[in-house]
Amino acid sequence: MDTSQDGFLGGRLQLAQPKIGYRAGIDPVLLAAACPAKDGEHVLELGCGVGVASLCLAARVPGVRLHGVEILTDYAQLARGNAAQNSFEFDVQVGCVSARPTLFYDQSFHQVIMNPPYFREDASPTPPEAGRASGRSEQVALSHWIETAAKRLRPRGYLTLIQRVERLPDILAGLSGRLGSISVQPLAPRDGRAPHLVLVRARKSGRAAFQLLATQILHVGAAHVKDCPDYAPQISAVLRDGAVFQWGG
Repeated sequence: MDTSQDGFLGGRLQLAQPKIGYRAGIDPVLLAAACPAKDGEHVLELGCGVGVASLCLAARVPGVRLHGVEILTDYAQLARGNAAQNSFEFDVQVGCVSARPTLFYDQSFHQVIMNPPYFREDASPTPPEAGRASGRSEQVALSHWIETAAKRLRPRGYLTLIQRVERLPDILAGLSGRLGSISVQPLAPRDGRAPHLVLVRARKSGRAAFQLLATQILHVGAAHVKDCPDYAPQISAVLRDGAVFQWGG
């Protein structure tokens, strides 16, 4: 696989990604910043790809124990190599999130994070390259991702995920009866534009009221100006400095 070396968190992380295939943008970095993991906690990432979200989390929270599931062997190997290159340990297993018995079936985790494919299989043309297809169009229903996450969480553990806003009904249906204390953080590209993504956090055995938080704007200004970084201050701090994402902020 032909790869490139790409910097994340202002260059603190140098990660190999395929030149052709699924390439991480800001979404897994936001996911990592939104996870409330603490030192010493075990974190499972479902669909970890080359490890961007997990390794960004490890860079922010020293002492987290990383575990991952990835369906593509080449991407799983890149994730392990990226972890070693950046002096982290990352236990990545190859397989499908809906396999029975589930991977890591004999373990439970304080945190589960995931950035599932955004599009239903019948809603988007399938790209020819396997990595891009796996990252873009779901081969396993979103409900199965959530079911697996719920089974692997410890009592009071958190699931954090990022998805397109139109999949929110599917997410809430999948969480129903499994996880509670649900918070939904809409993300809009610019002021005055509709949210296009949501961060969702839910807790096993959680009983707090549902929260729909104020929309977080990702970029300042009405339109992008070429060669001018325009991320909102909080988002810039997350992407460049590895800051924690402030829910509702």
